[in-house]
Parts: sequence; C-alpha cells; structure tokens
Amino acid sequence: MDHRMLVLLLMLLSRNVMCQQEEVCSKSVINSCTDCIRSGPYCAWCQQLNFTKAGEQESVRCDTQAQLMERGCKKEEIISPANNVTIIKEDPLSVSFDNQEPVQMSPQKINLKLRPGLPTTFRISFRRVEGYPVDLYYLMDLSNSMKDDLENVKELGRDLFAALKKITEHAQIGFGAFVDKTVLPYTNTNKEKLQRPCDESDQYCQAAFGYRHVLSMTAKENEFKKKVADQFISGNLDSPEGSLDAMMQAAVCGNKIGWRNSSTRLIVLTTDAGFHMAGDGKLAGILEPNDQQCHMENNLYTKSNEMDYPSVGQLATELEKNNIQPIFAVTKNVEDVYKELSKMIPKSEVGVLSSDSKNVVQLIETAYNSLSSKVTVTHDNLPDNVRVVYTPICKYAGPAGDKNGVCDNVHVAQTISFDVTVTADSCMEDTSFTIRPLGIKDTLTVTLSTKCECQCKDPNDKMHQLCTNRGSIVCGICSCMESFIGQNCECSIGNKDEQSLRASCQRNNGTECEGRGDCVCGRCQCHSTNQGGRYRGDFCECDDEHCENYQNKLCGGNGKCDCGTCKCNAGYEGSACQCKASREGCLTKGNTVCNGRGRCICNRCDCKEGYQRPQCLICLGCPDPCQTKLDCIECLGFGSGPFGKICDTNCRNITYDMVDNFAISGKECHQKDSEGCWITFKLNQLVGEDNYEAEILKQRDCPEPPSVIPIIAGSIAGVAVIGIVLLMLIKMLIYMKDLKEFRKFENEKKKSKWAEADNPLFQNATTTVANPTFTGE
Repeated sequence: MDHRMLVLLLMLLSRNVMCQQEEVCSKSVINSCTDCIRSGPYCAWCQQLNFTKAGEQESVRCDTQAQLMERGCKKEEIISPANNVTIIKEDPLSVSFDNQEPVQMSPQKINLKLRPGLPTTFRISFRRVEGYPVDLYYLMDLSNSMKDDLENVKELGRDLFAALKKITEHAQIGFGAFVDKTVLPYTNTNKEKLQRPCDESDQYCQAAFGYRHVLSMTAKENEFKKKVADQFISGNLDSPEGSLDAMMQAAVCGNKIGWRNSSTRLIVLTTDAGFHMAGDGKLAGILEPNDQQCHMENNLYTKSNEMDYPSVGQLATELEKNNIQPIFAVTKNVEDVYKELSKMIPKSEVGVLSSDSKNVVQLIETAYNSLSSKVTVTHDNLPDNVRVVYTPICKYAGPAGDKNGVCDNVHVAQTISFDVTVTADSCMEDTSFTIRPLGIKDTLTVTLSTKCECQCKDPNDKMHQLCTNRGSIVCGICSCMESFIGQNCECSIGNKDEQSLRASCQRNNGTECEGRGDCVCGRCQCHSTNQGGRYRGDFCECDDEHCENYQNKLCGGNGKCDCGTCKCNAGYEGSACQCKASREGCLTKGNTVCNGRGRCICNRCDCKEGYQRPQCLICLGCPDPCQTKLDCIECLGFGSGPFGKICDTNCRNITYDMVDNFAISGKECHQKDSEGCWITFKLNQLVGEDNYEAEILKQRDCPEPPSVIPIIAGSIAGVAVIGIVLLMLIKMLIYMKDLKEFRKFENEKKKSKWAEADNPLFQNATTTVANPTFTGE
C-alpha cells in the first residue's frame, strides 16, 4: 500500500513539474501592466519600484511569476489576476418526486471571472429523481398499410399504462395520428377519394388528413382506450409519410398536447414507411419553408398543404428545445433509415416493431430505460471565443469532449458528476450561457466576465520623487504630466509636439527605437540585450548577438558579429564564416575562377543567374547566341546589317576569322541576315559572360532574285484571260435570258385565239366632197 502511495505521489509531483514547465509568457509589445496580462495567461507584472535597471525597458516587468521572483521581484509586488468561481445558487438534489419541482442538477447559477486564456474548472452534480413523471405521446401512422397495427394498438391501452406504472406513479399518455399532405402527388385529390382514400373492401375508413391530435395527455386508461377505438385507417398514394410534420406540431403545440413542465417527455412514433423532409414539398408546388410554429385548429394541422415539411435540423432543434425524446418504433424494412435519422436527433432511440405492433409495449419500455439511463450534459448559447470541455465522473463515463459529456447506465437515485472546464480566449463584457442535461428541464446558468485590467496598489503621491516630481506612479512605472516624457519624466519637450519628437526615433515610420530602446528627448536610448550586451545605432537597429550560427557558434567561431552580419577572420568566408578561403574547387582547365561567370564561395562556384554548377560553363536559361550575335557577325564578316557603321563599338567583345572550313569547337549557327542571305558561323564562349570567338564562312548562301519580266508578262496574260472568260460568261448569261424570254413569247402567241366580226364603230375611209361651184352643166 505504501509503495502504491509513493508511486502516486511521484506521478503527481512530475505532473506539477511539467505544468510549471509549460507556463511561459509570450510577450509582444508591452507598454503597461494591462498589455502584459492580456498577452498570455501566465504573464505577470512586477509593480515594484526601481525594478528595472538603467537602460532596461519596462517590458522586463512582464514575465512568469517564477522568472520575476528570480530577478528579484517580491511576491507581494507581482500582479497576476487569478480566476474566480462564485456559486450563486446551489439547491440540494432531490431524492424523489413529491408533486413539487424536483432538483436533479446542482448548482443552478454560477458566476465566473476569468483571465483570458487561463482555464478554470468547476463541478456539477446530477441525480435521477425516483418516480419522476412521464408524458408519453403515441404518434401513429394511419395509412392503409398499418391496418393490422391499429387493431392491436386499440387493445394495448392496459399494457401501456401498466408499463408506465412500473416507472412512475405520475404517468400520462396522449395520442395523435398522421398520414400525409392532402395534395398531389402524395394523396389522390379526387373528391370521392379524399373522403374515402382506402380500398373499397375496407368498411371503416376516415377522410385523408395530414396530422390530427386525438387525445391530450391523460392519466385515465379508459379515456385513452375510447379515443383510440374511434380511430380508423386512412390512405395516401406514395410510400413516405408526413411523420416529420406530425412530430413538429406535437413538439411546438405544447399547450394543446398537454406536456407538463416537470416530466420526461416522450414521443413514440410508430410507422412502417419512410418520411418526407424539407424540399419534398416542391413536388406539390409548396415552396414556403416550415416556420416551426404551432398551426393547430380543431385538433388538425391547418398549414399542412401550405408549408413544406420541416428539415431534420429544424425538428432536432425543437425537440431539444422542448426537452422531448423521440422513440422510433418502426418495422424492419425501414430500420436503417430511422437509425440514420436517430444519429442526427440527440436523445432518440430506434426499436424494431413487429409486423402487427404486438411488441410495442416492450419496445417502449426498453427504449425508455436506454434513454433515461444515459445522461448527456451539453450547453446552449455559448459565446464566441469561449471553450467548454466536459469530463464525466461516473462508472460508465464517456470521453471528455467539447460538445457534451456522457454518463451511461445511470440508475435512479444515483449521483454522478461532471467537471466543466471553461476558457475565455479574449476579453469580453458580462455574458452568459446555459448548461443542461438533454431531455431534462434543469439548467445551470453560467455568467462570465473577464479580468483584463490590473488592480495595482499605487502610491497616493500625485508627484512622485521617482518621476522627478513630474508624474505619478501607475503599476510601478511613471505616468508623466503634460510636456514631460521619459522613463523618469526627465525630458521636457517644451513647445514641441510629442508626436513629432517621437517620430524622430522611428526609422521609416516604423516602431519607436525598433522596440529596443526608449525615445528620450527625441533620441533613442538603447536597452541591454538578453546576453548582457547593448543595442546600438541611431534607432537601436544593431546588435552584435544575432548573426548566423554555424555548429552552434556565432559566426562559426571564425569571425565577429557586426550589426547582424558576420565579419570573417582572415582565411575564412561564408555567411557564417563557416568555410576556409580556398579556390581549388572553382578553378577551370584554363586556370580561371568559375569561367568568369560567378564567385567562389566556400570552395564552390556561386554562378550568376542561368549558369550551372560546378564551373558555370553552361547557361540553360540564357538567350540563343546564334540570334543575339547575328547582327555583329553580319557587320564583322560582310560589312552589312544594322551595325554596319558602328560595328567596332557594338561588337568589341567578339574576335573573328573568315574561313573556308571551321577549325574551332563551338556551336554552329545557320542564320538569315538582313539581305536574305544565309550565314554559317561558329561561336565559342570565352571567359566571362559576353566574350566570344567566332569563325565565319566566307561564302554566303544568297538565293537568286526572281525574274521580273516573266512575272509581269504572266500577270498581264492572266488578267487578260480572266477578263475574256468573264465577258464570255456574261454574254452567255444574257443570251440564255433572251432565249428564255423569246420561247415564252412564242408559247403565249400559240395560245391566243382570234374571232371574225364587224366592228359597228368602224367606218370606211372614203370621203365624198361636193364642189359648190359645180352646176351640173
């Protein structure tokens, strides 16, 4: 036994050591105590006077408690706000139900004052009350396929009440029925079919309906049996039913259903078919989404044909909001469907119903025991930047989680607990959220606020001697009066603007003195470094401790750090002085260093852009010299081209020879010059980036110019032939048209008919003239 206690003690000690090692203060820009405690949960502020040494910045006052005490700060001078947990209301847990509001969870109200980032843990307790009331609402599918089941349910009233009496003396049962929306394509809208949607062989049948509330909660067995006995089957067209519509109304119409305030609320849904969900209403032209409100008149759901089915998320929200736990009593053929649905609805169970529903009582009893023995604690309205973790403390505890905590196999009158760890990640005003067990009315209201300000014990002197009698002490540092600045208010700025004075301590409008010093009278007074040295420079931009390391040594131990750059000793080079100065690995066959196209660093060529190691000989990304040097080759070899007159100036880096055959190695080029001739030449790159030797073949390949006269003559002849052909085509078209018109005229002439007759208006062209002077003699 002693051995086990010793091992446990050692484990606890090691855990404490690890926790202490994890306490770090990640400081950023610290100018005050408030900045300090907001920068991390383990940052503390030392308000002790004269804590900082000469040249030290005030940010050294901010560190972990252990570090501050190690530097000489007294424990009572350290400001480190701790979390506060205050229980406002803690009624004791009830043992049994005595017709009063029982208490199953404690405490009921708690107040947290948290430091951002620092978690705090409190414990809540839960006990299942013996004899806690149960309200069971039996919601039945009355489509035609459930005919046999309805007949059996009519005989199950006694068994149902008997099963509930085993659980509690305060049990009530209600009854409701559903089919589907009474519109196409779900239900036949023929007038006769709406009144009698069942088969013709069915003697008893009720009109089609969506959801009907039949019986409010009652403890009277006879009333339940009478109401159920009056029910008959109905019918619809498609297989899925409107079960989600019915469950939504049963959940939100609490006054009509008769749910009690203090009770375990159960909905038992019995069906042998699937369900319609949000979006299915579009098939019937129903586009208005479900509003999650009660629309029940004369015990009928009046908005069934006007609103879409609810989504699974909407239904789950309302069930959880109203502390209702559904039990899906379904047949084997749809078991998998409702198991998937149950995964999305907290505190729900699925049981397989026999084909005639004879096992429904046993199914309900089993499902209730499963639901009531599983206690799930979760939260509502959790504020942003607040984290909660639940750790269950019970025999059958689930894993710790940030969504909920679960204890299984919890018996009546058994007390269990949950450790709730709350962390606020940022500063916030008073806010609250609730913690509650699913399916139970009890809640815990958690009021939360944060500690983001320092409560320092400052001297009463308005003008303190430490501040040169020009300011007061605030959390250990000077708060200077107007026109004075400095760590001890020693600098008088007179008529100058403080902002412009401080601007002279900023490089490129950056941080004042690079965050490494204090701006005193317009000049930077640099702080000491962590290693004991000092920052330097006009803006404290330099230090001699932050250079590149090699083999864990500053500048490899072969140089000195100068303002962030290593200055190497003789015989060493490299960014960290890590290499001995040598050029053996950089020498070429011609005894040049990197072919003049790079630098030798650490005995390796550091080539210029495009050139490849090891000796910067090949340039993969460089332009093709055959094209870039063509103008120089043309002017050097043949005195023509764009550089013809300025060849010596632009082509001085090329040495060349005119040859009949090539004698040098290099790249052979075949390019067309400005006169259209093909020039063949070879280029060999010399040491350096743009130095070449060239050999140019004396003969250019110039194609013969085209013969002008045959081209002109051919063009003229071609134009003439084309013109003659066009004229002939035009003439032919005109001839064809005239021929067509003539033939038409001949045909019309043959069709004309002439009749012989005298024209009564016609007179002969004979004129009789009498001579007036003629006497007849």
